[in-house]
Amino acid sequence: MSDSSPDRPAVPVLDVWCELQCSDCRTALDDLRALRARYGDRLELRLRHFPLEKHKHSFAAAQAAEEALEQGQGWPYVEAVLERVEELDRRGEPLLVEVARELGLDAEEFDTALIDGRHILIVDADQAEGKAIGVTGTPTYVIGGERLDGGRSQEGLRERIEEIADRLLAGREG
Repeated sequence: MSDSSPDRPAVPVLDVWCELQCSDCRTALDDLRALRARYGDRLELRLRHFPLEKHKHSFAAAQAAEEALEQGQGWPYVEAVLERVEELDRRGEPLLVEVARELGLDAEEFDTALIDGRHILIVDADQAEGKAIGVTGTPTYVIGGERLDGGRSQEGLRERIEEIADRLLAGREG
């Protein structure tokens, strides 16, 4: 999921391989919010989907996130779902539609998108790319060609991401 447009000048990209039924990804939200606050539009955060088989609603949640992006609320939707990981585990797709409704999105269109599978190819492509670059769990970050695994521990990851982002931004200015 990317909020970038072709008209924007290239900025460093932080790919965040995430799974919306993952409690470690929920923990990572604070770091992602801090990174957005620090860098604003000087760093593009891209959600990349990596649904894990052990979470039965993660593939549907990834598709729902793509529908939210299409409706202009990608990150707010992702954050709202991640805040309710345990509830998603219990309730599944009805929760995904409910969150859309709470955010003022077209909930009927969400329901239809989950049925017709219009976003499956995007989710499949992200997952395949993740596997190809060695992603095995979530969250995993890729910035400046460096992969950082947050599934084991978030400790120190934001600082490492900031070091790399600062270096990339300095290189663009020089």
